[in-house]
Order: sequence, then structure tokens, then C-alpha cells
Amino acid sequence: MSNPVAPSTPADTGSRRFYHGTKADLKPGDILQGGYSSNYTERRSPWIYFSETVFAATWGAELAKGEGPDRIYVVEPTGSFMDDPNVTDKKFPGNPTKSYRSRDPLRVVSEHLDWRGHSPEEIQAMKDFIADKEPIDD
Repeated sequence: MSNPVAPSTPADTGSRRFYHGTKADLKPGDILQGGYSSNYTERRSPWIYFSETVFAATWGAELAKGEGPDRIYVVEPTGSFMDDPNVTDKKFPGNPTKSYRSRDPLRVVSEHLDWRGHSPEEIQAMKDFIADKEPIDD
């Protein structure tokens, strides 16, 4: 992998809280994993994405493909994970959104209900911005 930072593991997470935004209706104990179509392209991604910020998870929920309401879940990684190069060092300095990705599954802990979405205009502007972007999958 091209990310020079060593992957983190569940043992490294301590009391950190992680979020995943989606349109899927999930319950505690459900498992999320890569291998599905990305929100940004038609090809399948081997990664599952998550963040330490509700802000980043909000975008994940609002940009997710599928039907149903936008949802944010508290999740826990089951294996190693790394900074998401799509929004970190490869495209922006550091990891300001505290965004990560993993080839290992995430386990749903609970639904996070205390969040506010973006306006329809902001969502459309973001969709327009990412329309021609290709994800970094290495």
C-alpha cells in the first residue's frame, strides 16, 4: 500500500469513537465490509470507510447510493485500518477529517441520531465536485 503511515489496529483505538454514514438500515452487531459499489464510481471498492468525525460521516450518509433515509452509525473496526488517502496526505495535508479505511469489517455499535445534514444545494454542489474524481484504491 502506498500510505507511508503504519496501519492502526483495534487495540490502538482506546476510547476513540468512529462513525459510518450510509442509507442502510442497520442494527447493533451488524457487520459492514468493502466489496460494494463506491459512492463515487460504479466500480467496486475493496475498502470500507469511516471517520472519527460526525461531519465526515454526514457526507458519507448524504452521498451514499441507495434508497432510504440518511443514517450515521457508531462503528468499531475489527482489524487494521489506515488514513483514507482520498481526503488525507495524498490530496490534503494531514488527516483533517479524521477519515479512515479498512479492508477488514466494521461492527455496528449503535445508530448516532444527533446530527444535522447539509442543504440540498450543498449536497448537489458536493456531488458535482466529486463527479469526475476517481478514488485512490491502492
